[in-house]
Amino acid sequence: MKQAIVARADLGMGEGKLAAQVAHASLQAYEDADRQAQREWKGSGQKKIVLQANSESQLFELADRADKKRIPHAIVRDAGHTQLDPGTVTALAVGPAADDRVDAVTGDLSLY
Repeated sequence: MKQAIVARADLGMGEGKLAAQVAHASLQAYEDADRQAQREWKGSGQKKIVLQANSESQLFELADRADKKRIPHAIVRDAGHTQLDPGTVTALAVGPAADDRVDAVTGDLSLY
């Protein structure tokens, strides 16, 4: 079990902003998962990987793939209090789900 969080590299987010967006995505996708997946992922160490995307459209394409495969996922839109305009799409979390299912959506992306 793992979760992949895909963050936009094209926005130039600071390290703190990036960390916050990744955390938001992780929690939201966890909440989208069923109880069995939540328990299994938590019990196996909550494995995560952070990957990069280069556009909003890329995040939505990945979210569509996850949706079609019925994998829990979440898109994050920034509130706009600091570095970004309100509603800016910053990150996508895919999973928790079995490693091979998450890889089927995000396996071709580079590490952040």
